[in-house]
Amino acid sequence: MTFQSNQIYIREATNNDIGYMINVENSEENKPHILPWTEEQHRKTLQDEDSYYLIIVEKVTNRNVGFIILRGLTNTNKGIELVRIAIEEKGKGIGKEALNLIKIWAFNSYKAHRLWLDVKTDNKRAITIYKKEGFTLEGTLRECLRVGNTYESLHVMSLLKHEYDNR
Repeated sequence: MTFQSNQIYIREATNNDIGYMINVENSEENKPHILPWTEEQHRKTLQDEDSYYLIIVEKVTNRNVGFIILRGLTNTNKGIELVRIAIEEKGKGIGKEALNLIKIWAFNSYKAHRLWLDVKTDNKRAITIYKKEGFTLEGTLRECLRVGNTYESLHVMSLLKHEYDNR
């Protein structure tokens, strides 16, 4: 897959991108909102036929600016999970553009019925973007993640094909 917008394009990731992805996950700005994976977790998932790893590249500089992990490619129910979208620099609209490209791929190319994700309940920036992009809050998994000595909750959000088509 190579999709592009005004400021970015998205390409398939390779094993050579794993170090980059680990650095983005562990950045001060991203780490509170995700559970970073080990190199082994990334290598295993990258090889899984059910998963799709993508790198977001800024067109002007041809520099990696984030990455995406999708899962559900073998799901007979045609549900795609947006496992992770991690952007290096916030506030430039890159995440929103990448999300739009993922929606185009999921619903128009892959022919998904449902695109879904979970997001930590304190990640207000991401939740606002997902809502603006048509995702509906389905529910909350209360205190389902153990982070250190505390527990955190996740919102489950989704967008259905007919909702996407009607936007």
